[in-house]
Amino acid sequence: MTYAPITISAKFDLFSEQWQPKVIAEMNDYQFKLVRLQGDFVWHSHADTDETFIVLHGQLRIDFRDGAVELKAGDMFVVPKGKEHKPYAATEAQVMLIEPRGVANTGDLAAGERTASNDVWV
Repeated sequence: MTYAPITISAKFDLFSEQWQPKVIAEMNDYQFKLVRLQGDFVWHSHADTDETFIVLHGQLRIDFRDGAVELKAGDMFVVPKGKEHKPYAATEAQVMLIEPRGVANTGDLAAGERTASNDVWV
């Protein structure tokens, strides 16, 4: 077995598309995903799981029907399962997501133009 670190900045260099999470590691049934975000996403929720956002570069706002949370580089926030939310980034943010394998990025919404393929690795 080869032991090597995962260099997050090098992984971000491998893709430029936005709103398309890429898996970089798994731990048990959880995936660590990198994603570039800019602009508005869609309102959605995840009925069966929490979703963790860690901002690595830039700023991210997560809107809720009853408020919002502003995140900057180095901040983390866990959206509770079932809580409707909508991420937004005025300029590109680089974010790590932590969620169970197989979770659709658009949650409970029917597949649409913002729905990303699952299990895409970089």
